Amino acid sequence: MGGRRGRTTTNRNSDPQLKGIVTRLYCRQGYYLQMHPDGSLDGTKDDSSNSTLFNLIPVGLRVVAIQGVKTGLYIALNGEGFLYTSELFTPECKFKESVFENYYVIYSSMLYRQQESGRAWFLGLNKEGQVMKGNRVKKTKPAAHFLPKPLEVAMYREPSLHDIGETVPKAGVTPSKSTSASAIMNGGKPVNKSKTT
Repeated sequence: MGGRRGRTTTNRNSDPQLKGIVTRLYCRQGYYLQMHPDGSLDGTKDDSSNSTLFNLIPVGLRVVAIQGVKTGLYIALNGEGFLYTSELFTPECKFKESVFENYYVIYSSMLYRQQESGRAWFLGLNKEGQVMKGNRVKKTKPAAHFLPKPLEVAMYREPSLHDIGETVPKAGVTPSKSTSASAIMNGGKPVNKSKTT
């Protein structure tokens, strides 16, 4: 049935080898997830905005990275349950993609969950279209239910995995509003991370 695909042993990082999709993520609350140019996240009813376009890049078995097409930033969830965006692909940027009973898709953090119960932390939007803390989103509620609306299939290079808190080298990089030294949290409030020298 599920035949194995042979993997090439040669390291061709320059060749795109991962098949993913460019999509909009429609939340059951009635909003499309959007990433603003400054990296902040929320929902919008506008289904034609370029800020609602995301690359869903497969980075494991039913594991995806969610990257804003316009910003190139990855959606991430930290140990306190806050969603933020990151210039670098870190373990906090990995989301398990699961199909729920109602055919909606739920995205849970691969790294964090409730300590006592083991309940997963999810990507979610509230009734006002604001992002929620991952540890407050329940998988059975509309806040966590997304319907990917794929626009095209695309080939991606595997993102390089970086350590949490690692910064982008400054040489030749034009700093944007969302520099690697700060992460954009819920509501667009920057939270400074400690810089390592």
